[in-house]
Amino acid sequence: MTATPSTDSRAPDPPAPSRSPRRPARAGLGRPLLGAVGILALLGLWEAVPRLGVVSARYLPPATDVLAALGVRATTPGFWTAVGDTLAGWALGLAIAFTAAVVLGFTLGALPRIRAYTNSTVDFLRPIPSVALIPLAVLLYGTDLRSTLLLVVYACFWLIYIQVLYGVADVDPVAEQTARSYGLGRLARVRYVVWPTTLPYLMTGVRLAAAVALILSITAQLVIGSPGIGREIAVAQSSGAVESVYALIVATGALGVVINIGVRVLERRVLRWHTSVRGEATA
Repeated sequence: MTATPSTDSRAPDPPAPSRSPRRPARAGLGRPLLGAVGILALLGLWEAVPRLGVVSARYLPPATDVLAALGVRATTPGFWTAVGDTLAGWALGLAIAFTAAVVLGFTLGALPRIRAYTNSTVDFLRPIPSVALIPLAVLLYGTDLRSTLLLVVYACFWLIYIQVLYGVADVDPVAEQTARSYGLGRLARVRYVVWPTTLPYLMTGVRLAAAVALILSITAQLVIGSPGIGREIAVAQSSGAVESVYALIVATGALGVVINIGVRVLERRVLRWHTSVRGEATA
């Protein structure tokens, strides 16, 4: 008599419910909450320091006075005109630097010999700080918007250009040779092989350049006197309106936060296929 093998009649245990889909939502809610708590803590400290006499309110007005001054400023057309001038210099300078860096970076990246000839020139020009060009900008354009553009374009160009060169150099040779073997022309290889590899580097350069562009726009307006928030800060400082000076500085910081959030959103959308962004979404 042959014994038949016994089978386990027990039903398999039901899978444990996964909680991973809720983690991104919690993390997404937690980050803004922590940011809001940090801002409130900073404002509370700012309010307490002059109130307690640690620093004279003449030099550091309480946060409530500064926010009140900012609210008054925000109701005037001149404030929004200054914001528009600042954003115009920022956006136009960043766009010019982006276009020039992408075109030149892809061109020289595809021509290693010419790139080698230009390395010494790049190494000479890149370390020159943009603020050192302020006298030249004033000499050429005075207090015109073009003075701001000169500083912004010069600084942002190198940030984006170097990242593009790194991206082009990081192209997988096997992928390049495979594309050649399938008969893809130069433009097709740039589109399907070089561009996807370079895009993460390019977005890193844009993110860095966006912050630097705002800093240099404000600097040019503050020092040169070109239209924008920087010039409004200089005028308020010369007239002794301390609350307005701090209010405009706070407005500049808020503008920087908005720009950074916008660039980060753009980066996530452009690189939604990339492993770094997908990993960020599931972390």
